Amino acid sequence: MDAFFSAIEQRRHPELAGKPVVVGGDGDPTKRGVVSTASYEARKFGIHSAMPLRTAYHLCPDATFLPVDYDEYSRVSGEIKATLKEVTSLFEDVGIDEAFLDISSVDRASDEIAKEVKRRIMEAADLTCSVGIGPNKLLAKIASDLEKPDGLTIVTEKDIEARIWPLTARKLWGVGPKTEAYLKEMGVKTIGELADCLWRDWLRNLVSPMEVSPRGFKRH
Repeated sequence: MDAFFSAIEQRRHPELAGKPVVVGGDGDPTKRGVVSTASYEARKFGIHSAMPLRTAYHLCPDATFLPVDYDEYSRVSGEIKATLKEVTSLFEDVGIDEAFLDISSVDRASDEIAKEVKRRIMEAADLTCSVGIGPNKLLAKIASDLEKPDGLTIVTEKDIEARIWPLTARKLWGVGPKTEAYLKEMGVKTIGELADCLWRDWLRNLVSPMEVSPRGFKRH
């Protein structure tokens, strides 16, 4: 889903459409708390998830700050997930605003299925989503982030070198700020550089001589 929490707030408060909206804590940027979701209008000011609310207010004092309404977000999420399960029973829930669908057994073109998913979600919740299609979950996850908001991106195995390798390592699922900083210290900035590093380590271990000891194999 695209900026899920703030998108729901803009939907139920039409006067906030097209304006910077920040959802986090109890909605008071003078108190301690972090940003849960920022609208795309707010992100233009450098506001992002997990940022302290006070910092977000400093970046955009004219933004509308709202409290997290988790009950409402969960309700809308349930409606969307029910819609997705109508597309295929091979469904994996990975968060309040995200899911994987295995469409390998669906006898239709993948882009047609993606368009149907987007249409169904719009009809059910009046919200946009970005769909990524790939040969595995990791590539599908990366693809879903490449053309936000309201995107549809297909990544094939032939696209990996040209489209995936140049992306920053942060685009990898599970790589956060600390891991990204650690990789940069190693001189690794892109997914391709990380893959190359792992490949070289694998080759080094593969060809390294080994000896047999009473406790088993020992690598030099």
